Amino acid sequence: MSLTSIVSKVFLPRQKELEKYYAEGEAMQMHALQGLVSRAKDTQYGREHLFTTVKTYDDYRQTVPLNTYEELKNHIDLMRHGETDVLWPGQVKWFAKSSGTTNDKSKFIPVSNEGLQHIHYAGGFDSVALYLRNNPKSRLFDGRSLILGGSHSPNYNVSGSLVGDLSAILIENINPLANLVRVPKKKTALLSDFELKRDRIANETLKKNVTNLSGVPSWMLSVLTRVMELSGKQHLEEVWPNLEVFFHGGVAFTPYRKQYEELITKPDMHYMETYNASEGFFGIQSDPNDSSMLLMLDYGILYEFIPMEHFSENPEDRQQMNSHIVPLADVEIGKNYAMVISTSCGLWRYIIGDTVSFTSRNPYKFVITGRTKHFINAFGEELIVDNAEKGLLYACQQTGAEVREYTAAPVFMDNQAKCRHQWLVEFAKQPDNLQHFADILDRKLQEINSDYEAKRYKDITLQHLEIVEARHDLFNDWLKSKGKLGGQHKVPRLSNSRTTLDELLRMNSKQSV
Repeated sequence: MSLTSIVSKVFLPRQKELEKYYAEGEAMQMHALQGLVSRAKDTQYGREHLFTTVKTYDDYRQTVPLNTYEELKNHIDLMRHGETDVLWPGQVKWFAKSSGTTNDKSKFIPVSNEGLQHIHYAGGFDSVALYLRNNPKSRLFDGRSLILGGSHSPNYNVSGSLVGDLSAILIENINPLANLVRVPKKKTALLSDFELKRDRIANETLKKNVTNLSGVPSWMLSVLTRVMELSGKQHLEEVWPNLEVFFHGGVAFTPYRKQYEELITKPDMHYMETYNASEGFFGIQSDPNDSSMLLMLDYGILYEFIPMEHFSENPEDRQQMNSHIVPLADVEIGKNYAMVISTSCGLWRYIIGDTVSFTSRNPYKFVITGRTKHFINAFGEELIVDNAEKGLLYACQQTGAEVREYTAAPVFMDNQAKCRHQWLVEFAKQPDNLQHFADILDRKLQEINSDYEAKRYKDITLQHLEIVEARHDLFNDWLKSKGKLGGQHKVPRLSNSRTTLDELLRMNSKQSV
């Protein structure tokens, strides 16, 4: 009898519980709401927003405002300095570092002990439970799990408090029993130097019986490329013949699928998407034949949804958005929504920035459709328009150049795990040296966006950006070809898709620099 056949019995009760998602979704959500406000009624935030008066969802919607990071930042700063009972009862000691906002290089998302156990670890447990349900012949636990994580550092001078990548916080606090089946060793997993970490992971795992992978597709591909270099093999199954599944999340998998299928050619390899973010663990692909994900309903998370036709980034429009927001019970299939969450980490009616569309209501299943604003997040860098504008302004100031129009999109990884951002820029006044302009822009983006900085580290995952100079009036000609010249029509500044950029490049007569 294999070890997996023994261990898999631990997951049977949870597999049975998940069947309740078909009939009890709304009841689970009301239970989550009641649990959240009851636990937090005596916190600073709970007192400020009269949690003791909240009996129904309508009470909650009318009493608690919609929030972004800016609205909660002062409370989070108090928590980071060790204050208790601020957004959540007790002291929160862990903070997941995420890409920044218009005003800050980084966000620091609180991760309470309840959130760690009942959201993040619960999501990992359920991912395995659903995988084993769909693959009863699995030998998952007969080998090792290669779990790719980031790094953390002390949070100010608060004893025992850490700030860093969520994955590092999870590894730091993981059940010691999990370390028996996990690689690499903890010291390696938490290294901050990714170049060194990648090399050590490859060396430590080369001779191990790795059966499953967990991590962000872009970072994992970089590690696997190093494994192939050291092994001298052509395909990954020659190194790890029992590899059977990659649990992936963080960025869209579609751009990487072909590269993984070329690297891992065995026909029984599985790929399972998860929606796990710094703010919480929200979805799991429950059916290998359906790309949509199951919305996780009993993690103590309350979900709300703003129809995108009523969404606005302007804080002055929050009241109007609040009048159109709907609870889970009222979502419509096929409609695009901005997702709002309330969690046991102290995020109250938090606009997470992702947009989703439901494919099913029984159970509730969805796909991620994008972000609430233009961005590039092909490799986990979360570059937003505000970053781009500040970077270009600084580069212009330093070089005397003037930018008239621009757009940017990713160049996805090649077989050597190389990737970059490609910018198409129309100058009103050209810089003397276009490469110098690109260097300044790249450095400034690293300065103002910590995720971009991390991905650019030593050119390991994300290479130096590329600038293509656009001919005069290229953008106007493109808009004219679309019947959108004039008015409020604009070229998307940043996009995960190359559709617009490739169309513009075909119209452009200049060569890349």
